[in-house]
Amino acid sequence: MEARSTRFAQETQRDGLSGLQSLVMAAAAGLSVANVYYAQPLLDLMAKDLAISPAAIGLIVTLTQVGYGLGLIFIVPISDLVDRRSLIKVQGLLAAIALVVVATARSKMILLLGMAVVGLLAVLVQILVAHAAALATAAQRGRVVGMVTSGVVTGILAARSVAGVVADVGGWRAVYMASALSMVVMVGVLNSVLPKHSAGPGSGTYVDALISIPRTFLREPVLLLRGGLALLIFASFSTFWTALVLPLSASPFSYSHTRIGLFGLVGLAGAIAATYAGRLADRGHGKWTSGVSLVLLLASWGLIALLPSSIPLMLAGVLLLDLGVQAVHVTNLSVVVALNQKRSGQLIGGYMIFYSIGSAIGAIAGTSAYGWFGWLGVCLLGGTFSFCALALWVATRLAASADR
Repeated sequence: MEARSTRFAQETQRDGLSGLQSLVMAAAAGLSVANVYYAQPLLDLMAKDLAISPAAIGLIVTLTQVGYGLGLIFIVPISDLVDRRSLIKVQGLLAAIALVVVATARSKMILLLGMAVVGLLAVLVQILVAHAAALATAAQRGRVVGMVTSGVVTGILAARSVAGVVADVGGWRAVYMASALSMVVMVGVLNSVLPKHSAGPGSGTYVDALISIPRTFLREPVLLLRGGLALLIFASFSTFWTALVLPLSASPFSYSHTRIGLFGLVGLAGAIAATYAGRLADRGHGKWTSGVSLVLLLASWGLIALLPSSIPLMLAGVLLLDLGVQAVHVTNLSVVVALNQKRSGQLIGGYMIFYSIGSAIGAIAGTSAYGWFGWLGVCLLGGTFSFCALALWVATRLAASADR
């Protein structure tokens, strides 16, 4: 096994990641990130089972994102200091244990604590992205990051569909038990094919790595811009997907969880967008890819607002929303990683903190908006986040033009 890993490392250093290795890492990233999103179509079931009030239902998703944010701060930087291959295996097995705790929770507090830990360990996906970016050659980095990000997008969307089907058959607890098993299998597959980091563990201390993240972002306007865009687009994204289950599970729709989960498949265009956005970033078109995608994101909310009267038009809005969000996201990642390949774990961790904050805000704000103002309130909130993201991008482009 050691000889095989050494051979993979040598080949990777010369040729970058093979197609099979990229595909395996993309699949592992999808399985890892899915753990954060299984709950979205199951919120009503979980709330009823453990007596969580409708007004507080978004807390399940919010605490998962809080845990995710803490993982980005305290776990992801470790990936620049140790052997990522070993870290990935340990984190995957710990995630499986946390998922079993969630699946067997009998009280609200245990469930919420378990979900926070699941979010904490789900940052494995960012370590996989950083590892893939570091192993790729400069010429293939955008494509590799795009492929792994496509796996992430597919995991997010498939999570809702799979969760809905499994919950209708075996209840919401079966979803998390099945996920725990999949994580164990994933670790076994990664252990057999994942190459070691050709550059080896980085230098420096853990404390230095933590301190350097805010310093780097404050010094680099590009990082702050990409982080700000991530916060706003994922606040918009989370607003929609967290609140969607509430109108669809109630009258007049009264959809099953299987049917609600299938709505996520419409967003598979986001996975395609992620791949092509990475290629455009490789060709130097990242700025305008972001701008066009932000326009599509804002336009999507006009169609999503038609949910009470037109399901087809709402679905068209979902397609635009996922396409816009994921295209901006993968462009952001390509820009962030390109700044310093050796510190890719720290940079991605810092960037994804913005993502986590935005997702947490969108989750609790989206369900609250629905409780107070109905679906129109959700759409106004999501549209506001999207408009602010586009305004931020336009402002930076105008400032750059003025400087030139």
